[in-house]
Amino acid sequence: MPYKNSLKIISRMVLAACVGTSMPVLSDKFSQEDLDRWQQEFQSVVERGENLFHGGLQSRNTVSCDQCHPNGANTHPETYPKFQQQLGRVAALRDMINWCIQNPLESDPLGLDDPDMIALEAYITQERRGVELTPGRH
Repeated sequence: MPYKNSLKIISRMVLAACVGTSMPVLSDKFSQEDLDRWQQEFQSVVERGENLFHGGLQSRNTVSCDQCHPNGANTHPETYPKFQQQLGRVAALRDMINWCIQNPLESDPLGLDDPDMIALEAYITQERRGVELTPGRH
């Protein structure tokens, strides 16, 4: 037990010393092969999201996301989380995606960890890349 307490004290001292300094934080080194593979994986998820967005989601009334939001327009992922009037609360992008699926598409919402939800978020975010971040504002 005294050994565990000593480790806790030393760990806290080291942490306190590091927090107060301007020591650079070192990140992991990744090979170009790793980065290329990860970009390819990301791109495949974006493409899946694009297909879902443009009619690939099953809806009860044949409405698709792109009928209201061509090419992810007017989705503003860069502004989330924000108060969303339709939901009456602060929401994340995925909450609004589900609102659209349940209302205009008249379908069942996606689970937050559903691969289709992740793909839709990836596509919408990719389409809006480079847009200035202004939370809460369209």
